[in-house]
Amino acid sequence: MNIGIIGSGTMGSGIAQVAATSGCAVKLFDTNQKALDKSKVELEKILSRLIEKGRMDAIGKSRIQNNIKYVNGLKALSDSNLIIEAIIENLDIKKKVFSELESHVSADCIIASNTSSLSIASIAASLQKPERCIGIHFFNPAPLMKLVEIIPAIQTSKEVLEKSIQTISDWIKVVAIAKDTPGFIVNRVARPFYGESLRIYEEGIADFATIDYSLKTLGGFRMGPFELMDFIGNDINFTVTETVFSAFYFDPRYRPSFTQKRFVEAGYLGRKSGKGYYIYDKNGNVIPSEAKESHDEKLAQKIFDRVLAMLINEAADALFLNIASAKDIDNAMIKAVNYPKGLLAWADEKGIDWCEKKMDALYDEYHEDRYRCSPLLRKMNRENKTFFNK
Repeated sequence: MNIGIIGSGTMGSGIAQVAATSGCAVKLFDTNQKALDKSKVELEKILSRLIEKGRMDAIGKSRIQNNIKYVNGLKALSDSNLIIEAIIENLDIKKKVFSELESHVSADCIIASNTSSLSIASIAASLQKPERCIGIHFFNPAPLMKLVEIIPAIQTSKEVLEKSIQTISDWIKVVAIAKDTPGFIVNRVARPFYGESLRIYEEGIADFATIDYSLKTLGGFRMGPFELMDFIGNDINFTVTETVFSAFYFDPRYRPSFTQKRFVEAGYLGRKSGKGYYIYDKNGNVIPSEAKESHDEKLAQKIFDRVLAMLINEAADALFLNIASAKDIDNAMIKAVNYPKGLLAWADEKGIDWCEKKMDALYDEYHEDRYRCSPLLRKMNRENKTFFNK
């Protein structure tokens, strides 16, 4: 299968590696020759490290490298069966690229976007054959993260959807089908992990380290929300939040935080800038501060319960609005962002009654629409149902 990748940044290069590893003939396109050269050098380093770890031999390395060609003209992608775009998150730029690309490819070439939150329907509208367009959203780093969201637009044909699912499955990835709504599954459902943690900080309930401690110790999350925002980059995380907030017509559940906005404005972007919610050395390790996280177990439990209830509520609402199946929602959060459990399975474990009462308690305290309980949780609690059969 001939695969074209547009954009040789970290994501585009990662997707190219995934496709090449599966035996596809890949052409990685970028207008910037220096970016292409860098991608080639980085792939050499990645594959060499895999050999050192005993996870690949020299033959496998050569096969992957030989499967990737680096090109700087869109015409070179003319023989592609599937093209995945992985460039800047700007709708106008994506639409311009898609429109130009279509004149170079065959009538049955699938053209996909790796966008994390933009409208696939809007991108598809830039094409003469919008039915060939689909969202195929990988998570970073693409070679390691198992989940891929596949997002059909309202224009996408059934054949294109089926071919896309088969291709990504053949690349040994777990597919989650998502409705074309802002943030799809993961970037929508995960918003409270960051947003509610920032809100807790802004209310003066706890500092960054204490909130991270609570979520890691009681929840089993690998990274706390502030550690993770620093790892992702505060600028990237804030932009996604702004995008989702505006795309949902300013629903208060997704309102961005002034704290994060100020950090971005100050250039405190996290590990990549050396300072974010924590301070980092040149190797990306946190420099210990004099402030220590509180190990007050009652406080930790209060923080964890509040964030978990908000996460479960968001996952339940995604199911209520048919964004994805319960299985795909839980798989997405486990395999895309390493959550310790699926949120809907977690809701079953805690009890649907617990979830509803926690949300109602938050609403009673704040009287903000941000804390409205999902209708699905209320309905399930009345009918004594669970998300998964026990």
